[in-house]
Amino acid sequence: MQAKPQPVPKQPIQLHRMALSGHCHRVQLFLSLLGLPYEVVEVDGAAGAHKKPEFLAMNCFGQVPVIVDGDVTLADSNAILVYLEARYAPGQWMPRDPVAAAEVQRWLSVAAGQLAFGAAAARVTILFRRPDDPAPAIARANQLLRTMDQELAQRHFLVGSEPTLADIAIYSYTALAPEGNVSLEPFPHVRAWLARIEALPGFVPVKRSPVGLAA
Repeated sequence: MQAKPQPVPKQPIQLHRMALSGHCHRVQLFLSLLGLPYEVVEVDGAAGAHKKPEFLAMNCFGQVPVIVDGDVTLADSNAILVYLEARYAPGQWMPRDPVAAAEVQRWLSVAAGQLAFGAAAARVTILFRRPDDPAPAIARANQLLRTMDQELAQRHFLVGSEPTLADIAIYSYTALAPEGNVSLEPFPHVRAWLARIEALPGFVPVKRSPVGLAA
């Protein structure tokens, strides 16, 4: 993908995050891939900082990530990706062709649906030792991975031959799937896709934990 001139924020973008959150990582990853200046503000979830009035003033749902870009305060990881692309790299990570744009949007929906309730949910159960049965989430994760593996057998990235917001939205929790006892070994095309994302200039790794299959 040929880089195009892009605007630069007047001051570093603040990323309010929790380090173990894949939702936060996808935003940090995109900020880094775009080469935008940013500063990380750690939110102490264990102390309930995300439920205090000052944080709720930024996001009434009390969830990370949140970015502050000048006079813009925005929450929700996928919404933040769309905003950053439209403001700082228009047309480079979100196709303007109606069909391709719809295909990217479909994967953003997958990130908030099958991925969140599959690999991400399984990881949360294992990582935080919750009493929930992880089996349903693991089954959903494997179903999604099978679909992704079939799709990625036909192309290098989820939508076409170049990376898009679809890949950024799906990457983090897919890479972390083994922490939720979801093996990536049966899915060679998914593993090759992960490697292609990790080879992009500006890639920043996700924080990993020695739990599940990664223990």
